Amino acid sequence: MKEFEATFRLEAAFGHADVTSLAAGWVAEAEADVGILSLQVVGSTGGITTIEYEPGALADLERALEKIAPVEGRYRHNERWHDGNGFSHLRSALIGTSLTVPIRSGALVLGTWQQIAVFNFDNRSRERALVGLLLE
Repeated sequence: MKEFEATFRLEAAFGHADVTSLAAGWVAEAEADVGILSLQVVGSTGGITTIEYEPGALADLERALEKIAPVEGRYRHNERWHDGNGFSHLRSALIGTSLTVPIRSGALVLGTWQQIAVFNFDNRSRERALVGLLLE
C-alpha cells in the first residue's frame, strides 16, 4: 500500500481542479500494474467525482447543484450555526468525498473524456487536502 497527499486552494462555492494527472502520477510513481487508487477529499464541504472536465459540463453540474441545493436556500444547518454554508454540506453529501479508480496495465481505468475533479462547495475559498491510498 502506498499513501499520497496533495493540497489545493479552491475558490468558494464551486471551486474545482482537475486532478487526473496528479492521480496518474501517483500510480506511475508507485509503479503499480494492477490495483485500485482510493481518493478522499478531506472535509464535509468538499467533493470528488469524475466528469468531462470542460466548461460546459462543469457549468451544467453547477446549475444542477443550484437547483437541488441552492446557495440562497433555507437550511437548518445555517439556523443552528449561522455560517451560511448549509448548501455546501448538502452538495458534498450528494457528490461525495471519495472515489475509487481501478488500475490496469499501470494506468487509471478512465474513459476517454472522463477526468477526476475535486470541488470546494464551501461559501469561502478553502485549502483542500486530497488523500490517496494505492492498493496493489
